[in-house]
Amino acid sequence: MDDALYQLAEETGLALKAKGWMLATAESCTGGWVGEAVTAVSGSSSWYDRGFITYTNEAKQEMLGVATETLALHGAVSEATVREMASGVLARSQAGISLAISGIAGPTGGSPDKPVGTVCFAWAVRGGEVESECCRFSGDRREVRLQAVEKALRGVLARM
Repeated sequence: MDDALYQLAEETGLALKAKGWMLATAESCTGGWVGEAVTAVSGSSSWYDRGFITYTNEAKQEMLGVATETLALHGAVSEATVREMASGVLARSQAGISLAISGIAGPTGGSPDKPVGTVCFAWAVRGGEVESECCRFSGDRREVRLQAVEKALRGVLARM
């Protein structure tokens, strides 16, 4: 892991500890990379509760409670789906905040409506609102996924 990502994960942990919150994650296109980044920080068990890797639609439904209708209407890479993923992981954890990521890292899988590099995020705060956004990143598969991990953690920091 590069130093910048480690520092971001460490900063996220310090902010979570200061607030007395735990983080829980639901990842699709990043395949657990947020979990890898945060668990690289020693002592992260005091602020990282759990992570779900839900790569298939079935996993999103079974593990996080994403509705079949949501996936059928909006697709896995959509604000509607990541919002349900963020709510689902929060409901299945002790965390104070959750994040969810679903996207198309490429090089295959893109479409005119959702080209490669499209990644959707959601953050849910216990007792608060679910916020979401979609971004379009450039670069190869690794670069898209890395940008998604950084965006997800910066999103947590912004909501602390």
